[in-house]
Amino acid sequence: MHINDHNPLPPYQAASDRYDQMKYRYCGNSGLQLPEISLGLWHNFGHNADFTLGRKILRRAFDLGICHFDLANNYGPPFGSAEENFGRILQKDFKTYRDELLISSKAGWDMWPGPYGNFGSRKYIIASCDQSLKRMGLDYVDVFYHHRPDPNTPIEESMGALDQLVRQGKALYVGISQYNAEDTAKAYQILKEMGTPLLIHQPRYSMLDRWVEDGLLDVLGDKGIGSIAFSPLEQGMLTNKYLGGIPEDSRAAKDGRYLKPEQINEDKLAMIKALNDIAIKRGQTLAQMAIAWLLKDPRITSVLVGVSKPEQLDDNVNAVKNTQFSSEELKAIQSIIGA
Repeated sequence: MHINDHNPLPPYQAASDRYDQMKYRYCGNSGLQLPEISLGLWHNFGHNADFTLGRKILRRAFDLGICHFDLANNYGPPFGSAEENFGRILQKDFKTYRDELLISSKAGWDMWPGPYGNFGSRKYIIASCDQSLKRMGLDYVDVFYHHRPDPNTPIEESMGALDQLVRQGKALYVGISQYNAEDTAKAYQILKEMGTPLLIHQPRYSMLDRWVEDGLLDVLGDKGIGSIAFSPLEQGMLTNKYLGGIPEDSRAAKDGRYLKPEQINEDKLAMIKALNDIAIKRGQTLAQMAIAWLLKDPRITSVLVGVSKPEQLDDNVNAVKNTQFSSEELKAIQSIIGA
C-alpha cells in the first residue's frame, strides 16, 4: 500500500547556505567527506508513515547541510518501502541535487523468503543491491554495506561481492556494519588485496553502548577506515524524553521491538538525569551532548540520527557547534557511565 501524498508541497529549492550549517570530516584515509551528522531512514519512511512529512524531513536535512542519507534493503515497514519512498522523494525534490548527495544502502538481514534472502552470500548481496537500485531509481549507490557478519559464509565471499559491486559500477565505495575488531581487520585486508578499499564501518555506539572501544576503534584508526555511529541516542534514552519515566506516546510504550520499558529502569534513569545535568551546564540538550561526545573522537567520521519531525534535525545539528569537552566534564561523564 502506498502512503498518502495528498498534501502537495511547493517545488523544492535547496537553501543556498546549506554547506555553512554543517561541518564535514574526511572518511578515514579516503578523499570522501561526510557531514558530521547523517540522516538514517530506518524509521518514519515506510508505507505506514506520512509521505509528506518524510519529504519535509529530507528537505530540512539537506538545507542544514546533511547530504548523506542512509538506507538498507529491509527498512520499512514493510521491507523495501523506505527505499521506495526515498526513490519517490528523490524524483520529486532532489533529482537535480543527485551529485551533491551521498546515498548508502545495505544488505545482510532477512529480506525475502528462502536461503538466498538473508546473510552474506554473493548471490544475496548482489541481488539485494540490484533490488535497492531499482526501488530507489538509481544507477548506483555511493556506499554499499554488508549489514552484519555471516558466521556461515566465508568472509572472502562477502567481501568479493562488495568488490564486484564496485567493479560493476553499482557502488562507488563499500562498507561493513557490526563486524568486530578482528573480522574488520580481516575484511580490510581482503578488500585491500582486491584493490577496493574498505571505506567505512557502521557500528552501534553511544554513551550507553561502548563495545567499539574494546578494540574496534583502534583497528579503524590504525587502518584508516572511517566510521559512522548508529543509535547514538540509544533509541531515545539519551534525550530528555524519558527523564520523567516512560511517556505514553513514546516508542518504548507503543512498540517494544526497539526499546523495551524494562530497559529504562531506576539505575538508567538516574544515569540519564546525571548526564542531563552536565549537558545543561554545557548549554546543550542531552541529545546534543550525546552526539558531541561521539564526535569528540576523530575516528568517528559521522553520527547517524533518525528523526520523526524536521525540528529534531535542528537540535541534532546544533550539537556540532560544541564538540569540545573539558577534562573535568569527561571525568564526570566517565564516573556516570562507568570505565
